[in-house]
Amino acid sequence: MRLPLLPSVVVLAAALAFAMVVAIGIGSVNVPIADTWHILTGGAGADPIQDQIIWQYRLPRVLLAALAGAGLAAAGVVLQALAGNPLADPQVLGVSSGASVGAVLVITLGTGAAGGLGVSSAAFVGAMGAAVLVFVLGQQRGRLTPTRLVLAGVAVGYVLLAVTSYIQLQATPNELGAVMFWMLGSVAGAQWDQLGPIAALVACCGVFITLYGRRLNALVTGEESATALGLNVRRARVGLLAASSLLVGAVIAVAGGIGFVGLMIPHVVRLCFGTDHRRVVPVSALAGAVYLVLVDLLSRTVDAPNELPLGILTAVFGAPFFLWLLRRDRSVTAS
Repeated sequence: MRLPLLPSVVVLAAALAFAMVVAIGIGSVNVPIADTWHILTGGAGADPIQDQIIWQYRLPRVLLAALAGAGLAAAGVVLQALAGNPLADPQVLGVSSGASVGAVLVITLGTGAAGGLGVSSAAFVGAMGAAVLVFVLGQQRGRLTPTRLVLAGVAVGYVLLAVTSYIQLQATPNELGAVMFWMLGSVAGAQWDQLGPIAALVACCGVFITLYGRRLNALVTGEESATALGLNVRRARVGLLAASSLLVGAVIAVAGGIGFVGLMIPHVVRLCFGTDHRRVVPVSALAGAVYLVLVDLLSRTVDAPNELPLGILTAVFGAPFFLWLLRRDRSVTAS
C-alpha cells in the first residue's frame, strides 16, 4: 500500500526538525529541549556555555549529518537506477575507495603527500578521480552500459582499497586509529565553513536529480524503451552519474565512509511510495536526513562517553534490513 505523498513529506519534515532539536540538546553536556529551542530561536538571557555548545559544536554536527544522509540517499536512488541493480550503492562506483586513498594519504604522510591539500580536499579529489576513471572504463564503444559500469566500479574499488591498505601499513598506531575512524564515518569534527559548500552541492544536485525523475523512470525500463520514448540515454546517464558522484564525493570528503545509507533508504522509500522517481528522490533525501541525524545521536549516546563511528551503526541497522528484504521477496516469489 502506497502512503500519500504530501502528508508523508510533512510528517518527515516535522520529524527531521524534532530530531535535530533533540540531537542538538543531547551529548556529553545535556541541554533541555526548551533551552535548546530558546537558544536556537535567538532568545535573550541564555546560558553562555550552553549557547557556545549549541552554536559552535552541536548545530554544525547535526546539520552535517542531515546533509550527508540526504546526499547519500539521493545518490543511492540514482545509482540503483543507472546500474539496474537494487544492491548498488554509492560505493559501487569506487568513489568511497578513491576518497579513502586521498584522506589516508594525508593522515599518514602529511599534507605534502597530497600537494598541500587537507584531509577533506584530498578525499574529494580522490573521489572525483575514481569517478572519472570508472566512467571512462564503464564505456563500451562510446556508450556507458550499466553492467560495464558496475564491473569497472568494483575493479577500481578493489585496486584503490589495496592502495589504501598499503598506505596504512606505513601508519603509526595513532594515525591508524584516525584512519579507521575516518573510514567508518563521523560528523564529530563538523565546522561551519564546511557546511556552505556541501549544502550548495546537495541542494543543486538534489534538484537536478529530482527534475530528472521522469528520465530515471524511462531508464529503468531498458535502453531500447527509453530511446523509443525520445530520451537521449547517454546524455541522461552521464548527467545523472556526474551528479551522484559529486554528491557522494562531497559527503565522504567531510563525513568519511558512511555505508548502507544509500543502499537501504531508497528501498524503504520504494516500499512505501512506489517506484516513481519523481517521488522517490525527494522523499529518500528527506528520509536519509532524518535517519542519519538519529544514527549520529545514537553514536554518541549508546556507549557514552565513548563515541562510535557512524558506519558501525548503519551496518548494524542495514544488514538485518536486507536479510528481512530477502526473506520478504522469497515469500512473495513462493506464493
